[in-house]
Amino acid sequence: MIIYNETIIVEETIYDEWLTWMKEVHIPAVMATGLFKSFQILKVIDSPNEGVTSCVQYYTEKLEHINTYFTEHLSGLNAVHQQRYENKFVIFNTLMESVD
Repeated sequence: MIIYNETIIVEETIYDEWLTWMKEVHIPAVMATGLFKSFQILKVIDSPNEGVTSCVQYYTEKLEHINTYFTEHLSGLNAVHQQRYENKFVIFNTLMESVD
């Protein structure tokens, strides 16, 4: 299983609104690409960062799906995220593979 992980640090003042937007708009748009089988939202409980740190993990079985997502969808979806929450969050991505 291939896991595409987005770690997002969001200002505490907008966290609830941001999380609702992620659940109702952003994540459904990512899933609508048809490239991921499932997803999971996690909240980091011991983050040393200011703000609230969350992770969204998207699961797929093929690395080709990740490559397609990166080349055809990522920049557009990130642009919407950036425009809506400009200077209110920091994001970094990690690509992982299940070993069991």
